Amino acid sequence: MRGAQKETREEEPVARSVDSYTPLNIGSQDGDRIRIRLVDSIDEYWAVEQLQREVWDLEDVEIVPDHMLITAQKNGGLVLGAFEVADDGTEQLIGFVFGIVGLAQDGEIKHCSHMAGVSQAYQSQNVGYCLKLAQRERILSQEIDLITWTFDPLESRNARLNFHKLGAICRTYLRDLYGVMRDTLNAGLPSDRFQVEWHIASAHVAERFSDRWHGPSLSALQAEGALVLNRVRPGDGDLPEPSQQVLPIRGEQVLVQIPARFQAIKSLDLGLALAWREHTRGLFEDAFAAGYVVVDLLFEEGQSYYLLQKEWVP
Repeated sequence: MRGAQKETREEEPVARSVDSYTPLNIGSQDGDRIRIRLVDSIDEYWAVEQLQREVWDLEDVEIVPDHMLITAQKNGGLVLGAFEVADDGTEQLIGFVFGIVGLAQDGEIKHCSHMAGVSQAYQSQNVGYCLKLAQRERILSQEIDLITWTFDPLESRNARLNFHKLGAICRTYLRDLYGVMRDTLNAGLPSDRFQVEWHIASAHVAERFSDRWHGPSLSALQAEGALVLNRVRPGDGDLPEPSQQVLPIRGEQVLVQIPARFQAIKSLDLGLALAWREHTRGLFEDAFAAGYVVVDLLFEEGQSYYLLQKEWVP
């Protein structure tokens, strides 16, 4: 996934075969009925093209076209749509997730999730989260237990979905992965990315869907000795600035602070956004090289903190 949540998201679902795959119905906040199912008509693939334009303001050259989506769907990949269902039964596409079959570094088959997007009017209503759950269910039915994707590590809302709600982890930092990007969300900065691993059959992921799981608090982690390596400094106009002093990376757990609203920084001060990119790039690369793994994103009192754990394994 290249953009904001190109990839922007209980009991473990039961795996089903593609022939018996049935819609997943969820209620959105305004009471509309949302159905998640496979995209399968030409008109629906065209709607996926149009939604790419809407969500990321992409030029036509950057759109994944209908023929590629169809080819992926028919050859082990996956294109799922979230549809708003009207009273008369007609459906309108409001979100989608798209991925292809790939290979992990060890040669094992994985699912490479390339795009996940939700129409602006339906964001922050758990549509993206439910698309990812349906993706997990479908990929488990293929007897694949790893899904990977990339996203900008400075996008706090996406990180919260990926790590806290879904249970993904990260130990790979990719510098300027896509080179110069032209869409509105990504223009003007090096396209550094986290490569996320979602071990969908693991106990770590299943735990996230339990009503009993709430995650650690910042105060509890600090009481256990976890240090915030880079305390944010207040800057001009209340824009947070990177810390000028970074603590040594040590201990079983460490915390890395990032801006809670990175797009606001980009829109007001591109130079400060670049400073944040360079600051966190060095921190994450050093931490991953030392054997740390991102396992959560804490959001408390308007502040965002990554939790990294030493030598974590799924």
